[in-house]
Amino acid sequence: MILINLLPHREEKRKLRKQAFFVGLGLSVVAGAVIVALWYAVQLRMMATQQSRNEILTSAIHKLDDEIKDVSALKAEIDSLKARQRAVEDLQTDRNMPVYLLNELVAQTPEGIYLTSIHQNGQSVTVAGLAQTNERVSEFLRNTNSRSKWLEHPELVEIKAATPGKDGRDSKRLFDFSMRVSLKRPGEVSTAASGASAPAGAASGVKASQPAASAAVKS
Repeated sequence: MILINLLPHREEKRKLRKQAFFVGLGLSVVAGAVIVALWYAVQLRMMATQQSRNEILTSAIHKLDDEIKDVSALKAEIDSLKARQRAVEDLQTDRNMPVYLLNELVAQTPEGIYLTSIHQNGQSVTVAGLAQTNERVSEFLRNTNSRSKWLEHPELVEIKAATPGKDGRDSKRLFDFSMRVSLKRPGEVSTAASGASAPAGAASGVKASQPAASAAVKS
């Protein structure tokens, strides 16, 4: 027996295909939404993790800033203490410089020169006095330039004939002069031995040349 289907089967198939298409489309939309939701959740998790790391880094940076401020304060305090230490050391070093100065003036002043005044301003020393001849002044300059351990850079400021009768002396043949010379600091002396022996030399020099020393400091 032959069966003949007279129903509109093509319409049914078309309807089934349309339903399957919409079902597939709905499933695709749902899958896409799930994927987007998962991606968004992952992004939120990553952002939260990064935010936590940023907070840790910010806290560490603030801590380092505080430590840097403390280190800067310590460095400033150390620099201040070093400056005070240098000042104290300079004072302790410079307190013997007048002894070295007088010792060198006694040792380097040739005969025929009478010192009337000595003025010290830091390391610059101005010496004034009377000389029998110009050659005596030249010898004094040479001595302070080449023979002295503590005096350097002598410079003649002025030399002129002394006024007759000055200081109650016959000064017709005397010359009034003034000169500048630099006094070295103990650290600038070539050897420690010369610096250590200078005070002892000063004492012996003053004892051996007592008249010259008294004349050198007389004003």
